[in-house]
Amino acid sequence: MVSDFRKKKLLHVYNAFFDADRSGSINKADFEFAITKISAKRGWKHGDERHQKLKDKMMKIWEGLQQEADENNDGEVSKEEWTALWDKYAKNPTKASDWQNIYCELTFWLEDTSDDGAIDAQEFSSLYESFGLDKEESIDCFKKMAGGKQKIDWPHFQELWREYFAAEDKEKPGNLIFGCYVCSINPDSHSHSHSH
Repeated sequence: MVSDFRKKKLLHVYNAFFDADRSGSINKADFEFAITKISAKRGWKHGDERHQKLKDKMMKIWEGLQQEADENNDGEVSKEEWTALWDKYAKNPTKASDWQNIYCELTFWLEDTSDDGAIDAQEFSSLYESFGLDKEESIDCFKKMAGGKQKIDWPHFQELWREYFAAEDKEKPGNLIFGCYVCSINPDSHSHSHSH
């Protein structure tokens, strides 16, 4: 049974990043739309090396996701199928599927725009701003998540990633890795008090 807290986290990712046309399910067209949207935001032209890398990884994620989650083979991944597959992941995060590892790597690569092997607050917030999340809130999230560090490197990122998809503890910094969905859970985090 997936708790309401974990379900809220999972559906934030589903709604904000995957279900592009808000149809209530994810399909290949949603992935194609995301590729176009991210490439346009970055100024990557069709056929560019980075555009191709994005496309290859996104399609690998879609194929893996569909294979693992689309139980009725209708070419759509419903919210229920999405939640069930991440619940399986949460039981043993070290046994992640290949496509889940690719998804983790892709997220890090998209955020690390300077290619220096680490993410800072500006890089983090600019990706989520392109998906319609509030830039200032995302910067706040990054600061809480980084715990005083200026940057988050790849090993640290993987740890935060696992927390997001598996942790029940609302205080875990990894809960903020996809931006500030938690504002809707914890009203206190909405006030910009700097007492933390």
